Amino acid sequence: MLRRPPFPRPSAAAVDKARLLLDRALGPSKVITSPDACLNYAGDESDQDPVTPDAVALVSSADDVARALAAASEAEVPIVPRGAGSGKSGGAVPVGGGIVLATIGMKSIKEIDREELVAVVEPGVILGDFHAAVEAEGLFYPPDPNSLKMCAIGGNIAENAGGPRAFKYGVTREYVLGLEATLMDGTRLRTGRRTVKGVTGYDVTSLLVGSEGTLAVFTEATLQLIPKPPGVVTLLALFDTAFSSGRAVSAIIAAGLVPRCLELLDAGALEAVRARGVPVDARAGALLLIEIDGDAASCEAAMERIGEACVSQGALDVLAAQDKAQRDRLWEARRALSPATRAMARFKISEDVVVPRTRLPDLLTEVGRISEETGVRMLSYGHAGDGNLHVNFLWNDPDQGPAVEKGLDRLFRAVIGMRGTLSGEHGIGTSKAEFLPLEQSAELIDLQRRIKTVFDPRGLLNPHKIFPRRGHGVC
Repeated sequence: MLRRPPFPRPSAAAVDKARLLLDRALGPSKVITSPDACLNYAGDESDQDPVTPDAVALVSSADDVARALAAASEAEVPIVPRGAGSGKSGGAVPVGGGIVLATIGMKSIKEIDREELVAVVEPGVILGDFHAAVEAEGLFYPPDPNSLKMCAIGGNIAENAGGPRAFKYGVTREYVLGLEATLMDGTRLRTGRRTVKGVTGYDVTSLLVGSEGTLAVFTEATLQLIPKPPGVVTLLALFDTAFSSGRAVSAIIAAGLVPRCLELLDAGALEAVRARGVPVDARAGALLLIEIDGDAASCEAAMERIGEACVSQGALDVLAAQDKAQRDRLWEARRALSPATRAMARFKISEDVVVPRTRLPDLLTEVGRISEETGVRMLSYGHAGDGNLHVNFLWNDPDQGPAVEKGLDRLFRAVIGMRGTLSGEHGIGTSKAEFLPLEQSAELIDLQRRIKTVFDPRGLLNPHKIFPRRGHGVC
């Protein structure tokens, strides 16, 4: 694995004080201090080394959150908000020790308003459960990260999660109307609104969405819903190379078509899918998984035009799922790609980069070049419709660590050179903090540090995330 220097931890005296204050504030049943039990809250789905927290606060209400923050503040120990732990950038890892604030127990869907198309939820609600609840009412909440069966809405908001449907419908930020949040000093805020339109004051809600748990702790979210589309059609387009599939993405968009999902899998990703028992034509070196929604007539017309666009770029075949069961099997294989690829090697890093859609073939070519020159196995899949690919580095020998580091640096520099961005939906966390200066100026980073200080003057709330260590930025 790649090793990072450890972050400083609070003193033993500060930890003892924090544990005592938490016990008094929440009661012993809501405080975990056993190292073995705390280990369950040490890591997430990223490559960041797990770090066992000194205590875990199991909060179940906004009052609990305020009390836990007050305890951490008084003891001057760091406190790290955590949802389901499904993040991929180290955002929920307590790298500086201290307290993990586990909000997964706050899982009430407080309201679904069919007339106003609004829902009010607590941060621990599992996304897949929320989807089922709103769709039972004939409504639709589009954000759908592939971890939807386990990820919590609070974490989705903290990371501004996306998913396959983001191409048509946008990411989490577009659906967060308002938030209830608590600051490190115990101040409770209600930001945003319940209405679709509103321009009162600064847009603090949008600032908090995607802030990776560094500015405030969410205790409630007001989310916008839309009517559920009447029908869905899933297509599978097979290509001989990833480059051809990337060109087909551009052709589909150039034709004025906006499928709700436009997913790309390269040859390595197809190997993982086949290993999961999905029979994909052996001729295919890449595929596009395409989904259309709407009424029957519009879906039929879009299917025909998408098929034409794919064939124009050399598609070997374009197939339509025959029923919901077949469609579900295809998506189950796609959503299982992350664990499937993890099983292919001893070590794995899954990066999350975005380039302009027209540069997607160039990015795929560059990934192949980096893999060949570093000797590190790489494969790519992801949300081709919005240029967001998950580029995976796979290796078995720890001695390949320097080659992986070199490959990461080359990948990020290539992405920025294509006028892309370092992260589309996973966030920066600790995994990419040292690379932030590749994309953002020193002045912009400094401004964001100062914003962090306004919300959290002593730097206790989820510290060491997003920003590079001072003096260790990428040159």
